[in-house]
Amino acid sequence: MGTTLKEQLSAARKAASDYIKGLEVDGHEITEDELGEARKKSDLVTELAGKVERQKGLSDLTAGLTGAVEDVPEGRPAKSLGEHFVKSVGETIARQKSEGRRVSAQSSEYKAATDVHITPGPLAPALLQVDTNIVTGVRRRLTVADLLGSETISGTALTYFVEGALEAGDFGIVAENGQKPQLHFGDPVAVTEALKKIAAFIKESDELGEDLPFLKSAIDGRLLYQLGLFEENQLLNGSGTGTNIRGLLNRSGIQTLTSASADANADTLFRAITATALNSGLDADGIIINPADYQALRLSKDANGQYFGGGFFTGQYGNGTIQEQPPLWGLRTVVTPAIAAGTTLVGAFAQSGSVIRKGGVAVEATNTNEDDFTNNRITIRAEERLLLAVRRPSGLVKVTLGAAA
Repeated sequence: MGTTLKEQLSAARKAASDYIKGLEVDGHEITEDELGEARKKSDLVTELAGKVERQKGLSDLTAGLTGAVEDVPEGRPAKSLGEHFVKSVGETIARQKSEGRRVSAQSSEYKAATDVHITPGPLAPALLQVDTNIVTGVRRRLTVADLLGSETISGTALTYFVEGALEAGDFGIVAENGQKPQLHFGDPVAVTEALKKIAAFIKESDELGEDLPFLKSAIDGRLLYQLGLFEENQLLNGSGTGTNIRGLLNRSGIQTLTSASADANADTLFRAITATALNSGLDADGIIINPADYQALRLSKDANGQYFGGGFFTGQYGNGTIQEQPPLWGLRTVVTPAIAAGTTLVGAFAQSGSVIRKGGVAVEATNTNEDDFTNNRITIRAEERLLLAVRRPSGLVKVTLGAAA
C-alpha cells in the first residue's frame, strides 16, 4: 500500500531539515551544488504541502456535498438549483474521490429559466481594470546643456572678461641694443551675466496625490521635463532681452559661415570645424543639427547611388556595419529639433561656454496657496537659477545651410 500525501510531506520535511542541519553543523563553506540541493528539498516540501492543502479542501467540499444529500428526503423535489446539483452529483463526487479519480460531475436533470445571464450594470465598474500608467506625449531628448561646461556660483551674477584682439605690433628680430617692438591688445570686454530664474507650478487635487501614483509622474514626467525643455531652448535660442538668457546662437563674437548650396553643406560643416581651430585656438567637439538637416546629409548618395554614410544594411559599398546616427566628421553630433532647420552650430562647446547654476532644481509643494486649502488642492512648484557664460565666443560657428534646389 502506497504512502499518503501527509506521510510523504512528513518525510520530505525531515529530509530537508536533516540535510540543512548537517551543512550547518559541518561548518564548511557551502558550495553552489549543496545550496541547490537544499533548495530542491525545500521546494519539494512546499509542493507537497500545497497538495495536502488542496486535498483537504476537496475533502471538506465532498463532505458538505454528501451531507447535503442525506438532508434531502428521497422523492421530495429540490427547493433550489444548488440543492438539486448536490443531490444529483454528490454521490458521483464521493465515488470518484474514493477511487482516486479526477473529480468531475455535472447536472442536467434540472432546467433553469432560459434567460441569459449578463454582467449586471451596477457591477460593471467594479470589474473594470484600470492601467494607472499615463501614456505620455512626445518627449524630446535634452542634450544641449551636456555639451557645455558646468560650474556653480555663490553670488547672484558673474562678470568675466573677454580678451581684446591684438591691435598693433608684433614680436620681431632685434639687433643688439636695438629698440624692441611694442604690442598692444585691445581692452578686454567685461561681460556680466545675471542669474535667471526658470520656474512654473502645477496644481493637483489632494485625492490625486494620495490615492494614485500620478503625483510622481506629474513631477518627473511633466513638470521637470517642461523645465528642462525651456532651459534647453533658452541656452540655444534665448534672445537676451528682458529676463531671457542670451543663448549661444545670439552671442556677439561667434563666427558665421554660409553654405553655397545643399551639395556643399557637408563641406561647409568641415570648414566650420577648421574655423574653430584657426580663430579660437580650440578644437571643435560637437555639432548641433536639426533632424531634417541630418536626414538630408544621411541620405545623400554618390554618383553610383551609394549612401555616403552607409546604406540601410551595411556601410559604404558593403564595408563595415551600419551605425545609428553616425557622427558628422567624427564629432559628437546632437540631432535635436531644439535648433531650427537650416541652421547648424559647430564648435568647442565645453571650452567656449559653461552653464553656471546656483543650487539645483527645487521642487516644493503647499496647500496654503490661494484657496488650495478649502478646495483640497496642492500647488507644486519647480524652479532653478542659472546663467550662461560664453568666455570664448569665437569657439562657436553658426552655419547657415544651403537649401536643396
